[in-house]
Amino acid sequence: MSTLKTFFPVLFFSLFLAAQPKKDIDICLDAWHRAAADARYQDYFNLMSDDAVFVGTDPTENWTKDAFAKFAKPYFDKGRAWEFKCLQRNVYLSADGSIAWFDELLDTWMMLCRGSGVLRKINGQWKIAHYVLSVAIPNDHTNEVVQVKKSFDEVLIQTLKK
Repeated sequence: MSTLKTFFPVLFFSLFLAAQPKKDIDICLDAWHRAAADARYQDYFNLMSDDAVFVGTDPTENWTKDAFAKFAKPYFDKGRAWEFKCLQRNVYLSADGSIAWFDELLDTWMMLCRGSGVLRKINGQWKIAHYVLSVAIPNDHTNEVVQVKKSFDEVLIQTLKK
């Protein structure tokens, strides 16, 4: 009986410790999205690592943190950048707990979007190191979307092949 009295508290404490990093990551990502919605520029970019990359929905949007900050500044200066509300999120951790990756389904002005990325624990804090934003398109509508973007993509593909 004394073994069970020891086992259950240790089990519950272990489960708590395993869940805490994911909770901290949720808090970080939610704060990041909230900082954009509230146009808190410094807070938003402070949640990203110095070497962060942001990949946007446009095929030409692959920014370093500094380039993305310059692009985003006018939006933040208007008092509201963008508002992304997380509807669903999956978080995964490396074995040593220093790296996390995630995917999230977002409610945005573009309707449903998919965010995915990588966070690193830097000096005890989670920082977004890589973020990819994609517009979620139902499979049944892919052909329609391809037709809308076809001429733009054809020109960009030829440019990138050179």
